[in-house]
Amino acid sequence: MAKCLIIGYGNNLRSDDGIGRRVAEVVSSWHWPEMKSLSLPQLTPEIATNLAEADVVIFVDACQAVAPGAVESYALQAVDDAHIRSHFSSPQVMLSLTKMLYGKSPQAWWLVVPGVNFRVGDRLSSVGEQGVAQALIQIKNLVS
Repeated sequence: MAKCLIIGYGNNLRSDDGIGRRVAEVVSSWHWPEMKSLSLPQLTPEIATNLAEADVVIFVDACQAVAPGAVESYALQAVDDAHIRSHFSSPQVMLSLTKMLYGKSPQAWWLVVPGVNFRVGDRLSSVGEQGVAQALIQIKNLVS
């Protein structure tokens, strides 16, 4: 198995915004060799080192669902004109920074998980819980 990194990010105190972090925490409990996961409030330049050490990276984030639906996955690549910010960046910018600093960028995917409740709270909605389950299945499929 390739070295795989799962990065789930979002705000655990904004209900479904914590979906990505929940996914990363479940993946961590699998204890799979060659797989590491990070649960982060946001993407910051400091994770470039982790990205450089991975062969495959899967970013997981929540999105406001217009209508509840399936988890969407997108293949990602580093962008040439990346605007790097000190406190938040997109997955593509993180890949660009990694390429700039380490001369390589891992194969990457972005899983976007639908959510419906982004109000203050620490519980996921039923839609968010279903999205977590779907995201975990997609992660297993992507890394196998």
